[in-house]
Amino acid sequence: MKKILVANRGEIALRVMRSAREMGIRTVAVYSTADRHSPHVAFADESVCIGEGPSAESYLRADKILGVCRRLKVDGIHPGYGFLSENAKFARQAKAAGIIFIGPTPKAIEVMGNKLAAKEAVKKYAIPMVPGTDGAITSVQGAKRAADNIGYPVLIKASAGGGGKGMRVVERKEDIGEQMKLAVSEAASAFGDGSVFIEKYVRSPRHIEIQILADKHGNMVHLFERECSIQRRHQKVIEEAPSVVLTDQLREEMGRAAIKVAKSCRYVGAGTVEFLYDEGAFYFLEMNTRLQVEHPVTEMIVGVDLVKEQIRIARGDKLRFKQEDLSINGHAIEARVYAEDSYNNFMPNIGKLRNYKPPHGPGVRVDDGYEEGMDIPIYYDSMISKLIVHGSDRKEAISKLDQAIDEYRILGLETTLPFCKFVLGHKSFKSGKFNTHFVADHFTEEALKKGAEADVQEMAALLAARLVHAELEQGFSNNDDLGSRSAWKENRLTEQ
Repeated sequence: MKKILVANRGEIALRVMRSAREMGIRTVAVYSTADRHSPHVAFADESVCIGEGPSAESYLRADKILGVCRRLKVDGIHPGYGFLSENAKFARQAKAAGIIFIGPTPKAIEVMGNKLAAKEAVKKYAIPMVPGTDGAITSVQGAKRAADNIGYPVLIKASAGGGGKGMRVVERKEDIGEQMKLAVSEAASAFGDGSVFIEKYVRSPRHIEIQILADKHGNMVHLFERECSIQRRHQKVIEEAPSVVLTDQLREEMGRAAIKVAKSCRYVGAGTVEFLYDEGAFYFLEMNTRLQVEHPVTEMIVGVDLVKEQIRIARGDKLRFKQEDLSINGHAIEARVYAEDSYNNFMPNIGKLRNYKPPHGPGVRVDDGYEEGMDIPIYYDSMISKLIVHGSDRKEAISKLDQAIDEYRILGLETTLPFCKFVLGHKSFKSGKFNTHFVADHFTEEALKKGAEADVQEMAALLAARLVHAELEQGFSNNDDLGSRSAWKENRLTEQ
């Protein structure tokens, strides 16, 4: 494989290209008019504009992307995540064009892309699953009968897609008709497929996922777990590895279950098997047939470049290691930095990065796709970057991430950094006693403001002390700016 086209944008496109370049592989970037100045475009060996800003006119245009591949004699396509990464038709089209799709087979994508088909595939492997219906529910009466059998509360879920769309919790029988109609409507709108099914609602779950790798020769390994329970609107914001709640025995059991799920669809490549965990029991949720946004925390604790492994597997190489060769080293945490206002219900806050300086230091990694002066486009996901740290243990990792957030300078728009700092400082997170309801149970904008005010007071006291020291030792200096300060703290200090 000598040339790879990355069918994506932003931080993941840049991250894939860096690994490919280290392997001596040339890269091709595709981009929309909204991304013409993006770092991934300049970094690639070749770049081609494929359409206007809206993804339907650019990053979702399989025909244009494959046309670029043919014209530039590309050997492989890496889809990243999102866009066409879990599109079985695109994977088939690539194969038909003689281009290697750096991912699983189209069949595996189809099976695991539909939650009902996935449940059916893993049945014979005796994998724990949440009690629920085996097929789609097509009527309100059918939904009521199913819910009566399962027991309230229940969860109505879309068969296709994810991200919390087409999902409704129903506590009472009299509400099921209305909630089912809403779930069907939302699923049809979001995924073009209105089929839904019903499961028992697990009240206090943790979201734990297992990273797997599988080659074309039948070798499979898991690379341990990631804890992804800190979410807003059913979407992850903070992830860590390993999970604080898993024992070695449970970790091994979940790892074996994840490999069984991969075997059920003859999986090849990098994938993630997601589980719900509650009070010592775990249940299969779904499989993501692509690289995950949070894959860096696994890389940090295992020392494996997952993108390089994807490429090696796609070109037919055998896995270079066995399960017994893998071990957990330290602790890693990732904070997703979104252009959202943490003080206003996480509302999108698109704008210009007037000042942008990510933190640096030992064990600190920033995966981003923007530079100072760039606009965050309205057409795509609002994630600016991923801030990842690695420490010798969880306490050190939390401390290191907290400091890195303070050093992260972003001016021009609001971000989720204040929320991430709030999480790190909360006693429930520090103790490891939290679940997917953390935001609902603990987070309020008032609590966030109180925390920010305390930070401002601390900053003001430190500033005053340093000014006094400067007067005594060196004379007054107007250039003392306290070194690196997080932009959100700096703004609030200025406002006082």
